[in-house]
Amino acid sequence: MTPEPTPPPAGPSRPGPGPGATAREPVLSVEDLHVDFRLDSTVVHAVRGVSWQVAAGETLAVVGESGSGKTASALSVLRLNPEPPCVYAGGRILFAGEDLLSCGEKHLGRIRGGSVSMVFQDPMTSLDPLQRVGTQVAEVLRHHRGASRAEAREAAVAALDEVGVPDAERRYRQYPHELSGGLRQRVMIAAALVGRPKVLIADEPTTALDVTVQRQILDLLVTLQARHGMAVVLITHDLGVVAETADRVVVMNRGEVVETGGVLDVFEHPEDPYTRALLAATPRLERTA
Repeated sequence: MTPEPTPPPAGPSRPGPGPGATAREPVLSVEDLHVDFRLDSTVVHAVRGVSWQVAAGETLAVVGESGSGKTASALSVLRLNPEPPCVYAGGRILFAGEDLLSCGEKHLGRIRGGSVSMVFQDPMTSLDPLQRVGTQVAEVLRHHRGASRAEAREAAVAALDEVGVPDAERRYRQYPHELSGGLRQRVMIAAALVGRPKVLIADEPTTALDVTVQRQILDLLVTLQARHGMAVVLITHDLGVVAETADRVVVMNRGEVVETGGVLDVFEHPEDPYTRALLAATPRLERTA
């Protein structure tokens, strides 16, 4: 008999409710989502019947290897997959009682970056290299809150300061290439949070950052979530990050959800063979004789 894998160290993990939906009222629900990419000679069924929910103040982790469909499903929330070749072939994404897959583009534009924000996985390419970083944070308030130029600038500086950007007044005037990877990621987080969203989707927010900066970014997200009470959807392949930051976890494989539940439940008693394989593949530091 193959022994059960030892779960990653849990750290300050917060056990969530048992398998299934969150015990609290969800602020965002994905229901039976199907996403296809229709290419010249084939159709790729990237997301197949995916469902999950997240409540205010809760962190839901969506995990799986590259190509499992976790990013495609996350981008679908704000319809950011390129259309074409992407086709939303079925399901609903409910936010504030509305199906985001069927609402008009103008209304969806008011939700993007306002009520629902996203931190993308590569801070090196996600910022406009031709605009000062402060301007990119301020434009969120100009677009979503109708703030004046002076009001948006003041709030953007405050947002940069809140996410730990040193000397925020000076950094406001700099361009992305003048900042380190860690500072660029903090700018991305500031831009995502300055509009006080109800939901933050963080897609591999520590990609390409060294381990020290990764720790700082994750701690920052936890602190800001507690401060503002927002729901967080964390897309990652790092089970150690999930153990330390998430309440519940959704495990995806080949475009489908294969297991879901509270983090401790899933890590200590994995039911699906794919989940057990992911846990067994997690590197560990162990003493040898």
